[in-house]
Amino acid sequence: MSVVSSVTVTVPATTANLGPGFDCIGAALKLYNQFKFTRREEGGLIIIVTGEEAERVETDDSNLLYQAFIRFYQHIEQTPPAVKIEIQIGVPLARGLGSSATAVVGGLIAANQLEGAPMSQSQLMELAIAIEGHPDNVVPALLGGCRLAATSGAGWEICDVPWHKDIIAIVAIPDFELSTSEARHVLPTEVSRADAIFNTAHLGLLLRGLETGKAEWLKAALQDKLHQPYRKILIPGYDAVNLAAVAAGAYGMVISGAGPTLLALTDDLHSKAVQAAMSAAWQEEGITANVRSLSLDIQGAKS
Repeated sequence: MSVVSSVTVTVPATTANLGPGFDCIGAALKLYNQFKFTRREEGGLIIIVTGEEAERVETDDSNLLYQAFIRFYQHIEQTPPAVKIEIQIGVPLARGLGSSATAVVGGLIAANQLEGAPMSQSQLMELAIAIEGHPDNVVPALLGGCRLAATSGAGWEICDVPWHKDIIAIVAIPDFELSTSEARHVLPTEVSRADAIFNTAHLGLLLRGLETGKAEWLKAALQDKLHQPYRKILIPGYDAVNLAAVAAGAYGMVISGAGPTLLALTDDLHSKAVQAAMSAAWQEEGITANVRSLSLDIQGAKS
């Protein structure tokens, strides 16, 4: 193993849950944060942030990217080096697109590369899940594609989920935030057997719908009873945007991650109409949203 002086890591945004896949399924999207770590001979930590919302990112040792970096060194029982970190933000903060997962994955990969890669990709994944607390964002951010994660003994089994080439993801990113902690606070501590069965069936249908692109399966599969009925009350205009998206030709609409970004799945024929409809519906609610089509990232984090 040979140490290096500098490394740049690019990590994709992610959309998690996809309706019934609460806390277990996620997909990487072609929207990125970039992190450059450079060793310093002496002195403390330097963090420089550029990009939209850059002024809102912590530039001291409380920064999540740096915290993940430090966690790596704690894990291998070594002293972390002094570093300069340059952050280029492309993933909106606190919008349900995995910005925190990009930081966790980016910090771990950068540390691993600086130290000559003493940890394998699977070991980094396990550590990333431990830091984030659940796998649905960090796994696709690291590996790319659409991924299903399930516990297996003390570890995890990760399943690649085929994503049909005709399925297009439309994200509607509003100009307000929703914290993950707030979104989790509204969830019930228990659910009925009927709701558990409902989600089990719809997750199975979602996996087949994503693989085949079959419209009728996807229209049914995106329904959920575990988290979206409770979280949607935190997102003004949710019902209006949902109705508009479906009327314009979307298979359905879900909350991306913890929200407030909303994600619609559709095909190329209806893509532009769905984008316009979602944007207009939120505008009528007095909310400005950045609505765009994002392709699936199949590479994951790159360094």
